[in-house]
Amino acid sequence: MLPCGAVLWRRLLRKRWVLGVVFGLSLVYFITSTFKQEERMVRDRNLLQVQEHEQPILWKVKFSSGNSSQQSNQCRNSVQGKLLITDELGYICERKALQVNGCCNGNVASTKLYSCDSCLPNGCCSIYEYCVSCCLQPSKQHLLERFLNRAAIAFQNLFMAVEDHFELCLAKCRTSSQSVQHENTYRDPIAKYCYGEYPPELLPV
Repeated sequence: MLPCGAVLWRRLLRKRWVLGVVFGLSLVYFITSTFKQEERMVRDRNLLQVQEHEQPILWKVKFSSGNSSQQSNQCRNSVQGKLLITDELGYICERKALQVNGCCNGNVASTKLYSCDSCLPNGCCSIYEYCVSCCLQPSKQHLLERFLNRAAIAFQNLFMAVEDHFELCLAKCRTSSQSVQHENTYRDPIAKYCYGEYPPELLPV
């Protein structure tokens, strides 16, 4: 014997109007959920657009001719070069001309200041240390500021961490997604270190 409630429920389900009510409630729930999800997506998209277009990124980069490292007679430098090193004052020298304080020895004939050797007019260089040295020229400040003002949100994590001209040039000259095409080929396999506003021209496929 089936319980009385179960029998009544089965009888109700056989009636068309009950099935219609159940179907109608299911349809209303589906439409409501879809609209709420759409509203959420539109709100998130609008928020991103506001952040991108109405609230400029507050870059921390400082362009200054005098900094603490100069006053303490110590220099940061590009570190990794096997043959060449660029210090934060803009000098590029052979590794053997690097002094214990991290600065290039300016009295060595091969040491150069703000050298753009190996660099093309578009701001791309074949040697990383020359890219950094050239980028440190005071005249490049406006170019770098223009780049930062136009930098995509995608580069925010890369450049938000830098605090001064030297750190910006170190980061800017490193190869990144801007330096490659098809994810595995350099746009310009020779001049692949760029401080300029724009990436190298795409090579023909």
